[in-house]
Order: sequence, then structure tokens, then C-alpha cells
Amino acid sequence: CVPSAGRLVPARARRSRRRPTTGDGPPMQGRDGPTLDGKNLALISILRAGNGLLDGVLELIPSARVGFVGLYRDEETLQPVQYYFKVPEAMEDRLVIAVDPMLATGNSSVAAIDLLKKSGATNIIFLCLLASPEGVATMKAAHPDVRIVTASLDEALNEKGYIIPGLGDAGDRMFGTK
Repeated sequence: CVPSAGRLVPARARRSRRRPTTGDGPPMQGRDGPTLDGKNLALISILRAGNGLLDGVLELIPSARVGFVGLYRDEETLQPVQYYFKVPEAMEDRLVIAVDPMLATGNSSVAAIDLLKKSGATNIIFLCLLASPEGVATMKAAHPDVRIVTASLDEALNEKGYIIPGLGDAGDRMFGTK
């Protein structure tokens, strides 16, 4: 389900991006159209749930460069804890699309974007399937320059920081760990 959505939602993220055009078109008639150079694109999976979304996006743009930000949410404080960071070179020259199925509290997403900006990224889109109003507000307050693309905005967060009605923990659902 998440990899399939990973093929659909990125179309929305690509729409507003100014892209070079090419003369490729039907064989009998030339036509300019937008292109997306995967080599100038960095897809960043916010581990581990982001990997499910990443697979679908890579099916659309197989030449994209890939990076990973490893964060987990401390269940007591709801704050992110970093355990891994590896991204492509020349982040300042790339369109960076950070992928994570859920934007709940926004704390992990903000931390991931902080790390991406420290690596030089300036043109960033955050791509998710499901978001909470609180998470969107947190991201916008910390990173007003980052465009958020989501398939759905749910009602709110519960006392444990999960989106309601939501899906629970996306990583646990995808990988069968709970």
C-alpha cells in the first residue's frame, strides 16, 4: 500500500517545480514538455518508515540519488533521537525530497530537515501520506521555506502523539514489528 502511494503522491510534489523542457514528443510532432533530471534530485528516506514510500518514488525516478536520515521517536518525550545520517554530495545543487509516510508531532521531521539543511540542502520538499494539523504547524514554524506535500490531513494527535484517526506506527505496520 505505501509503496503504491509512493508512486502517486510525488506527482503532486513535482508539479510546482520549475523544470527544464525537452523537445521530445510524439514521433510525428515535436513538443516541449517538462523533464525531471533524477541525477539532480535527492530522495531522502527518514528511517525506517520512509523506506516504504521511497521504493514507490524510485520506481518513478530510478536515477534519483538516495540518502537516509535515521531518527526514532523517544516514546516518553516524543523527541527525535538520531542514529544515522548519510546523504548524497552537493546537496546545495539538488532538489531534495524528504519522504516519511506520517507527519505526526513534526518533531522528527523538523530534526531531519535541520540535518538536511546543515548538509547544504536549500530546495526541500517534505513528502508524506498522512499529516496532523499539529505536525504541519510545527514544520511550518521551524521551516517555513519547506513545502509539505501530503495525501491527507487528519483531525489531530492523541496524547501519545499518534495521528487520529491515523494508522498507528507506520514503520511497525510496514515491517511487522508490533
